[in-house]
Amino acid sequence: MTVTVNNDPGCFRHIALFYRSPQEYLDYLVPFVADSAAAGNPVLVAVPEPNLSLLRDALPADTITPVALADMSRVGRNPGHILGGVLGTFAARHPSAPVRMVGEPVWTGRSRLEYPACVQHEALINQAFTGRDITIVCPYDATHLEPDILLDAEITHPCLGSAGHPTRTSAGFAPDAAWARYNEPLPSSPTAATCTLHRLADLAGAREFSAKYARWFGFGDADIADLQLIVNELASNSLQHGRGPCTVLLWEVSGQLVCQVRDAGHLTDPLAGRRPIIRDSAQGYGLFVVNATADLVRIHTAATGTTVQAHLRMRRSA
Repeated sequence: MTVTVNNDPGCFRHIALFYRSPQEYLDYLVPFVADSAAAGNPVLVAVPEPNLSLLRDALPADTITPVALADMSRVGRNPGHILGGVLGTFAARHPSAPVRMVGEPVWTGRSRLEYPACVQHEALINQAFTGRDITIVCPYDATHLEPDILLDAEITHPCLGSAGHPTRTSAGFAPDAAWARYNEPLPSSPTAATCTLHRLADLAGAREFSAKYARWFGFGDADIADLQLIVNELASNSLQHGRGPCTVLLWEVSGQLVCQVRDAGHLTDPLAGRRPIIRDSAQGYGLFVVNATADLVRIHTAATGTTVQAHLRMRRSA
C-alpha cells in the first residue's frame, strides 16, 4: 500500500492516524516511512514501545539506517518538551529539506494528568511548523483510547487518516479552541510549603528553601539539583517578565514533587519554552530548561496572572 499525501513544496501536513489493530498501524506507517526514506527525505519516528519495536521490525532492511528512531515514552515523557526536543530539533537540523515525522504523543499509558499537555502540544504543532515542507503523522489507537481523546485529535489535526482510505480534511479542526480549553486553572495543595520572592537577590534563598523541603522527604542529590534548577528558572522568569512578586509552592504527592510558581503576569506566547535551542538565538532559555528537566509541565495563563506547575518523579535516596 502507498500512502498518498499532498506534496506541494512548503506545505505543512499534520495527520491524525486512527488505527484499530497493529496491522492497520503497519499498513499505514511502513509505506509512509519507507517511501519517504526512499525519496531521500529526513525521517524521524518517535513512538512509544511496543509500537517502536513493531515498526522497526516491519521496515525494510534498507530503510532502517537512514531513519531516526526514538522512544516517545522517554523523549516525550513531558509533552511540553516534544516540540522543543525531539521533533523541533530534528526539523531544525534539516531547515531546507522536506521533513517527514511520525510522532505518537498519546497512548494508553498516558495519565489523565498528562493528557491536557498532550492536547496543547498537538494544537501548537500547527503553529510551530507553518510554512515548512513537513509532514507529521500522529497515530491514535482507536480501539483502546477513549472517544473524547479521538475527538480532540480531530480538533487538533487538519487532516485525518486510516489504513486503506485516502487522507481526508477534518471538519472539526480548531486548534486554538483546543489549546484554550485546556488552558485551565491549576490547583495547589493545602499542605504546600511556600515562599515569596520580590527580587532576583531572593533566588538563592528560594533554591535553599527547595533543597531543604526535598531533603525532608528523603530525596537524593540529583533530584534536589533538578528541583533547584526548576525553581531558579521559573522564579527568575517570573521576576523578570511578570508583574510584582512571585510565589513558589512545593508539595509531594504519590512519589512526585510538584513545584508551582505564580505571578501576576500574562504569558502571551504559547510556544514559549517549546522552541528548540538554536545557536545565537535571542530567546530566553528558562522555560525550555524547565521543560527539558521536568517530567510534566502545565501552564495556566490569563490576564490576571500565570501559574506554571512542574512535576518531578523523584528517585528516593537509598
